[in-house]
Amino acid sequence: MEFQWWQILLLTLYAGYQIWDELHIYSSAGSAVFAGFFTGLVMGDVTTGLIIGGGMQLTILGVGTFGGASRIDANSGSVLATAFSIAIDMDPQQAIAVLAVPVAALMIQLDVLARFANTFFAHRVDTNIENHNYKGIERNFLLGNLSWTLSRALPVFLALVFGSGVVEAVVDVLNNQLAWLGNGLTVAGAVLPAVGFAILLRYLPVKKHFPYLILGFIITVLFSTLFSNVQVLGTGVASVVEDLGATFNGLPMLTIALIGFALAAISFKNNNAKPQQQPVNNANQVDADMEGEIEDDEI
Repeated sequence: MEFQWWQILLLTLYAGYQIWDELHIYSSAGSAVFAGFFTGLVMGDVTTGLIIGGGMQLTILGVGTFGGASRIDANSGSVLATAFSIAIDMDPQQAIAVLAVPVAALMIQLDVLARFANTFFAHRVDTNIENHNYKGIERNFLLGNLSWTLSRALPVFLALVFGSGVVEAVVDVLNNQLAWLGNGLTVAGAVLPAVGFAILLRYLPVKKHFPYLILGFIITVLFSTLFSNVQVLGTGVASVVEDLGATFNGLPMLTIALIGFALAAISFKNNNAKPQQQPVNNANQVDADMEGEIEDDEI
């Protein structure tokens, strides 16, 4: 399957926009799961996009940047992995290990290059400040997005235009001559989200809130089993009763999310509740105030 020109155009434009959204707008359109969703929508397979984007989102779940630090570009990795996975019918888990993670790691170098190139516009802003050139400040501030945009859009564009043959050849080798390696990479792709959870739990106050961790795990298992069985039961009943108009949809994650929100709200209210002032007993207060005072006859 060859990429259509409009698919390359939309994915390239999104690749350039997503870093701008991540730095300025914060609408979650610059997240790995959205990158997978959007790419899957453009390529015609949203399910594969969500699997790859969600897997990459979980992989970087506990990874953060502080100051000017760079991290792996999971968004660009999700875009390319989803596009090639759908185009050549590649296993999503294998695509995460073979394409998404290596691309995301390589994009660190381009992130550093974008930060380095952006200092040119920063120095011009400093000069405009000294000269009180306010239009120049605004113009160079906006031009600073150019290096960021090109650092993501250009690699994605080149990979989509010239990389399909290379990726298809690599996947063919992994699925035939090196099938054992391809299977291992598929397993590694499925395990990577667990690494993200491990990093997250390493830095979260788990010891302080371990009851919530245990409760969340139990609720997830219970409701997943309950809704799965209800859905199977409803499907069986619907196949027997033709006039059955009810629909049975599994909603375990929505239920779990609402329960988690309720528990978080309760914890937030308890932690931020103002301590109530206890009524003061005047007699006891007087005794407490007089305690320790020296009487005249004790001098």
